[in-house]
Amino acid sequence: MTHIIVLGAGYTGMIAALGAARRTRHQDVKVTIVNPSAYFTERLRLHQVAAGQELQRHEIRALVSGTNIGFVQGKASRIDAAARTVTVDGQVMAYDRLIFAIGSVADTSLVPGATENAYTLGDPRLTEHLKTASGTFVVCGSGLTGLEAATEIAEAYPALHVVLVGSQEPGNMMGPKARAHMNAALDRLGVDVRLGRIARVTADAVELADGSAIACDGVLWTAGVKVPPLAAEAGLDVDRAGRIITDAFLRSASHPSIYAVGDAAAVKQRYGVMHGTCQGGIPMGAHAGATVARDLAGKALRPFRFGYMHQPVSLGRRDAVIQFTHPDDTPRRWCLRGKWAIRYKEAVSSSPITTFRLGTRIALRASFLASPLS
Repeated sequence: MTHIIVLGAGYTGMIAALGAARRTRHQDVKVTIVNPSAYFTERLRLHQVAAGQELQRHEIRALVSGTNIGFVQGKASRIDAAARTVTVDGQVMAYDRLIFAIGSVADTSLVPGATENAYTLGDPRLTEHLKTASGTFVVCGSGLTGLEAATEIAEAYPALHVVLVGSQEPGNMMGPKARAHMNAALDRLGVDVRLGRIARVTADAVELADGSAIACDGVLWTAGVKVPPLAAEAGLDVDRAGRIITDAFLRSASHPSIYAVGDAAAVKQRYGVMHGTCQGGIPMGAHAGATVARDLAGKALRPFRFGYMHQPVSLGRRDAVIQFTHPDDTPRRWCLRGKWAIRYKEAVSSSPITTFRLGTRIALRASFLASPLS
């Protein structure tokens, strides 16, 4: 039996696993997903969880039930690319093809004190802290993740004074109309914006490089991400950020039996290396699943091509802005704002569970039709 292992059960890993399972249904192939948590995490909605909203929990094992996809709960600690094995919580698992979809995590090592004194999205302690917090709460990082978190928290806890801190203006990648709407939303929600390089996070303040400090009762860190060192430790070719360098087919440039997708992959397009977003990650996962199947079937591989089309940003539950973009992610002249942006954002960022379940039903039905009992 040929074994495909998918490391990571986020958006990219789940789509890759379902695609590979469906396309290898007529072959003697098993797909195994490896993930530390037993549940699928909707990372696009972690800012909602932080603000106290409850999302439905989905067990990974239940999502792939009935297919030729197996699930192993555990953390991968070592890849032996020469032997084609992965060590998961002490267990050595052999693979024929590996899809690396582990993703990234918030990098709190960038400034002193952040690891000890700042929360990150997905930390259940953050949700509990906000329920009883008072005074000032600081969101470090003025990118889209920080922007969504700051507006979500400010709307959910209007008595809280929310400060968004970063070295760049929020929404600096947007066009003037979208940026003006975003700034109006920040003003309406009472979110203060402070520009400056963060030098240190203490138990009760965020210190800036200019010597000033923001006294606060809590800090959320969104200023930068890092990828796990697993690929670099395995000897794969990685870039300066530790992301796996891929060829045109999303295979590791140095070890073609390994495919890389999502935040941990350095995927080059005509406009440069893709940055980590769900917008690009899901197409990567779908392409990797299809390409692994073509690879095992001895078919010609097709290169991955991707262009960005939008920057959807929620500004709390009652507002949003959508900046439409050129394929290289630079802004076009038009955008959506307000209620139309909310509807658009909800449509494109809605839970992928329906897609996962559809893929599961297709894989299940196809597996049954291909079985000796049919």
